[in-house]
Amino acid sequence: MMIVRIEIGDESDLDEWAPLRAELWPDGTAAEHREELADMLSGPQLFAGFLARGARGELIGFAEAALRIDYVNGCETSPVAFLEGLYVAEDSRRLGIARGLVSAVEQWARQRGCAELASDALLENSASHAVHAALDFEETERVVYFRKVLDDPHSLS
Repeated sequence: MMIVRIEIGDESDLDEWAPLRAELWPDGTAAEHREELADMLSGPQLFAGFLARGARGELIGFAEAALRIDYVNGCETSPVAFLEGLYVAEDSRRLGIARGLVSAVEQWARQRGCAELASDALLENSASHAVHAALDFEETERVVYFRKVLDDPHSLS
C-alpha cells in the first residue's frame, strides 16, 4: 500500500504543482499555471489547493477548489464549493488518492458553510465522468454553452 500525505498547497509548492497541473490542462505552460496558482493562492478564503505526496515526498496529485457565490448548475444552495481540478499521476491511480484529495476538499467546504460540492467535466470525457461517479458525485445536468461575438460597441455610430 502506498503511503500518501494530503496537505494544503502554498507558494513554496508552485514549482512542483504547476507542471503536474500542466499534465491535466496541457493548453497552458507550466509558467502560466504557476502564475495562475499564485493569483489563486492570494485569495485563501475563496480558493484552496490540496496536494498528495507519496512516501518520498514527491507530488503525485492535487485537487483545487473554489468557493462560488453565484449560481452553480445543478445546485440548490449558496455558497457552493466547486472542484475546479482533480489530478493523480498515472502510476498512482486506483489507490484511493483522488478520494483522499476530495475528502480534504469536502472538509474545507464544510468549514466555509457549504452544503454542496459541485464539479464539471466535458461531455466527451467519460473517464472523468467515471471518476466523479466513483467519488459519489451525482450527475445533475448536461449543458452546451453558446456565444455570439458582438460588434465592437465603440465602432457603432
